[in-house]
Amino acid sequence: MNADEIRVAAEPHVGDAGAPGVVALVARGDDVHVETLGHLSIGGPPIRRDSLFRIASITKPITAAATLALVEEGLIGLDEPVDRLIPELAGRRVLVRPDGPLDETVPAERPITTRDLLTFTFGFGMAAEMFMSPTPWPVVQADAELRLATIHPPNRAVQPDTHTWIANLGSLPLIAQPGERWLYNTGASVLGVLAARAAGQPFGEVLRTRLFEPLGMRDTGFWTSETARLATAYRPTPDGLAVWDEPGGMWSRPPAFEDGAARLLSTVDDLHAFAGMFLGRGPRVLFGESLRAMTSDQLTDAQKARGGLGPGFFDGRSWSYCQAVYADGSFGWDGGYGSSWLVDPGRDLIVIVLTQREFESAEPPPLHREIRAAAYAYHAAHG
Repeated sequence: MNADEIRVAAEPHVGDAGAPGVVALVARGDDVHVETLGHLSIGGPPIRRDSLFRIASITKPITAAATLALVEEGLIGLDEPVDRLIPELAGRRVLVRPDGPLDETVPAERPITTRDLLTFTFGFGMAAEMFMSPTPWPVVQADAELRLATIHPPNRAVQPDTHTWIANLGSLPLIAQPGERWLYNTGASVLGVLAARAAGQPFGEVLRTRLFEPLGMRDTGFWTSETARLATAYRPTPDGLAVWDEPGGMWSRPPAFEDGAARLLSTVDDLHAFAGMFLGRGPRVLFGESLRAMTSDQLTDAQKARGGLGPGFFDGRSWSYCQAVYADGSFGWDGGYGSSWLVDPGRDLIVIVLTQREFESAEPPPLHREIRAAAYAYHAAHG
């Protein structure tokens, strides 16, 4: 596959009414093709290969990998209760009804473990039904009032410092029993706190020393001083695209809370380096069982039965550690600010698409799907 084929798939979707700019990478083995189209902002400078993007939930598998590096170092146990390092989550109470009053609870049947956080089954997070309820759930209202920004849309501007954030989360009951069901997002946020305390370093330092430096991911982090490289973030509205974060905005300074769920900036080449780790290329930062677990189904049927981000969410896919795994053996995840990241080891294929146009649903828009489809069509035609 060459850059022209990526361009043909992407070009109809790039512009002031679609995505102002895109960087797309398709790699098959050592054959790597990158296409840049459009601009960093509407009417702004051209997108470049080294442009920076807010990668939102693609942060999650990066957080999982850093956590597993600490497991391999012996600093965290996979099935160890997190109480030793996060006493704020000890002695949990659980809501009698997910949509019920916060004072109607029962004791948790067991402690929360690291594995529960990695698989998003520790008992707190997003469920599709909370967004379809005619009246707000008390726990959802409390999430907003405590500035957790883990059930509501991500908002690093409101989140307090790490100590306050985890204390506020610990003041709330769980929505489900630990290990009972899959609930999206919050597990990765807590993993950042767990990793920082286990290593005795800020979470950003854990990521830098365990992943970014070994893999050469020199541009990935929670903020940047090189704001001229950062794409403007847009949100679609009935009247067209609206700016919701400028390059000199929230990502131009260190955050109060280094959230492991959705807060990193990165580039297409850094994410390619991270993907290559799973295909045995580049430095080895994870081994054996850690790599297998991150790329294979880690949920039970019961955990999936009441989970998901909408009807049919688990049709053809499941969840490993902080990312989706698909029936065809591929794995990856998408970032709601406009990015997608997929690794298919059976085809030795990597597809990365970076924009800064916010998704309008839980599934990637046509730009992402059509680049991915073009990559698979090329693979099928050329073996």
